Amino acid sequence: MRNNSRRGPPLPWGPLSREGARDVTEPYAHGMLDVGDGNQIYWECCGNPNGKPLVVLHGGPGQGCNERMRAGEALQEYRIVLYDQRGCGRSTPHAADPATDMRFNTTAHLVADLDRLREHLGVDRWLLRGGSWGCTLALAYAQRYPHRVSEIVLSAISTTRRREIDWLYSGLARFFPEEYARFAAVAGSAEDVVAAYDQLLRHPDPEVRHAAAAAWARWETTVLSLEPDAEPTSFSGPVDDHLLAMTRICAHYYAHYGWLDDGELITRAGILAEIPGVLVHGHLDLSCPVDTAYELARAWPGAELFVCDRSGHRASPAKREYIRDALTRFARRQ
Repeated sequence: MRNNSRRGPPLPWGPLSREGARDVTEPYAHGMLDVGDGNQIYWECCGNPNGKPLVVLHGGPGQGCNERMRAGEALQEYRIVLYDQRGCGRSTPHAADPATDMRFNTTAHLVADLDRLREHLGVDRWLLRGGSWGCTLALAYAQRYPHRVSEIVLSAISTTRRREIDWLYSGLARFFPEEYARFAAVAGSAEDVVAAYDQLLRHPDPEVRHAAAAAWARWETTVLSLEPDAEPTSFSGPVDDHLLAMTRICAHYYAHYGWLDDGELITRAGILAEIPGVLVHGHLDLSCPVDTAYELARAWPGAELFVCDRSGHRASPAKREYIRDALTRFARRQ
């Protein structure tokens, strides 16, 4: 068992300011940032206003940030930034509206948004913390702006390669043949299921959109159903605007493989050689097979990889502990 004690020299980032015994999990600042193309993104800050900057990149894509993401980080040691990526959460325009133009919602746009947010908040360099789709965005940002990144902590490693997306929305049919048959039937296309859903989830008929969102969510939930201590996921619940936006954004990004050259985030990982990185993955993760984590760790000089044999895609006690230890170490790093 790793030692989680916080012994060591005083934190170089200063103590919690004397704003009193406020709840550090509650935002002390928030707002909307105009990022162009008619888009505004919601952001908030919590934790220690004098702490080391850390930005949380939510998954999905299109999941948005939520209260749970404020917990589990080193709140007394970091100035934590959360935000909703384009089209989801409290950002506008919302992808649940079929009239929202998704041409202005790509990986390149999200990378530019993130650096614009950094400038808006007056941050010079920050730690990137992401999981699943958040890994892809973190890697894309760090490879574009390595001088703006102090450290990177990633979990549920995904790089949105063609083989990763094809596995998730086709290859996994061998584990869940009946469920996949229902998923594909709604798409009406056996050749390119994801592209078909991309069309359905922006259909002008709300009944078509709702049926497609429900089917996509059911498949995502099925993929995670074999994990230890499986709990409801972001895809669980009624078909509301949150789910409509998330499924639409997922299909939009994955139909285009994130607008990335295939495998580029791994082949270009050498750019990150000067950035300390921690990769945390569950060996039982069906949605993001573990080989991607190993390939990325080999390509990223100095990256530290922890694979838990008893964990899947979602958080687990062992993964949380490893991440907590990494964040504690990095908080003391100048």
